[in-house]
Amino acid sequence: MALASRILSKSKQLYTIQTILPKDNVIPARYYVKEAAPAPKALKGDEMLKGIFLDVKKKFETALGVLRQEKITIAPEDPAAVQQYANVMKTVREKADLFSESQRIQYTIQTRTQNIQDARTYLLTLKEIRLKRGLSDELGAEAMMFDALDKVEKQLKKPLMRNDNQGMSLLMAEFDKINKKLGINPNDLPKYEEQLELKIAKAQLEELKKETTEAMETQAKKEEFQDEQMVDPKSLDIRNFI
Repeated sequence: MALASRILSKSKQLYTIQTILPKDNVIPARYYVKEAAPAPKALKGDEMLKGIFLDVKKKFETALGVLRQEKITIAPEDPAAVQQYANVMKTVREKADLFSESQRIQYTIQTRTQNIQDARTYLLTLKEIRLKRGLSDELGAEAMMFDALDKVEKQLKKPLMRNDNQGMSLLMAEFDKINKKLGINPNDLPKYEEQLELKIAKAQLEELKKETTEAMETQAKKEEFQDEQMVDPKSLDIRNFI
């Protein structure tokens, strides 16, 4: 059903640019695990684990290869540094075959909702996904979508099923009205995704700067380093520590 791609996965209706801020550092290890290629069905036990491990290892090494070549400046306050970091992370994702944040959201929606038959349970599941990921609905789109569903079901005089083409067309027409009211143009979704990735990049750089500063402050408390002056995080070259 086109519902997910049109109103959730890359749209700011629910998953707004301002709210998707992962707390993870540069490349969380679990991303590799989640996106490892599934093992062939014929493989069992140790062979399956070996296949998964080798795939994760390949992705990890590919990512490190990119990070060893690209300069990252730990300066979340500098738009140019944020853009550069976002570009590096995009290169990592492309070469290591990893999901972007919007792709990860879309994948979660698809896997969680593929067997859901009715539209209301579908929307409730989307709400559950949003809450579990810590995403806020700043535009109030969620309530509007449920109101639209109530309106359509009242017209149909029965619960709306996802295989009801006529009923779903009515619902999508209502969602198009919501898009227009909120000023959301489906053609601008690539722009929303780019803004989202920049927001994520800034959040990750801020976390990296915080952890780097805390590590240096802890080191400075040791007697043998008390005469050493702390350096500005943005002067560090991460490639020297990989």
